[in-house]
Amino acid sequence: QVQLVESGGGLVQAGGSLRLSCVASGGTFTHDAMGWLRQAPGKEQREFVAGISWGGSSTKYADSVKNRFAISRDNAKNTVWLQMNSLTPEDTAVYYCAGRWGGVTTTESWDAWGQGTLVTVSS
Repeated sequence: QVQLVESGGGLVQAGGSLRLSCVASGGTFTHDAMGWLRQAPGKEQREFVAGISWGGSSTKYADSVKNRFAISRDNAKNTVWLQMNSLTPEDTAVYYCAGRWGGVTTTESWDAWGQGTLVTVSS
């Protein structure tokens, strides 16, 4: 069974950068779309951050991260990345990698989830 495993979270100062990685452990990517969602402290719902199509030609971003974050993938390496620049304390959250059959959705309706990686941005 393929599992999504995130890494790269940590503590960073405001204005800094982090690069999150998500690897499909135990197999290959089986989902068409891959995405990143986040859950901020004290919030119940996960917020869509970014999504990418199978071939990488189509990407979608939340307005709050446009021009700061970039999603990419390499299917041969079964890996998807989220490059995060110009981080602010409002970006503090647990970041989840997710996979979905079909296209990217900005809702929480994804088919597979990783365990999450914590990103903390200090002011």
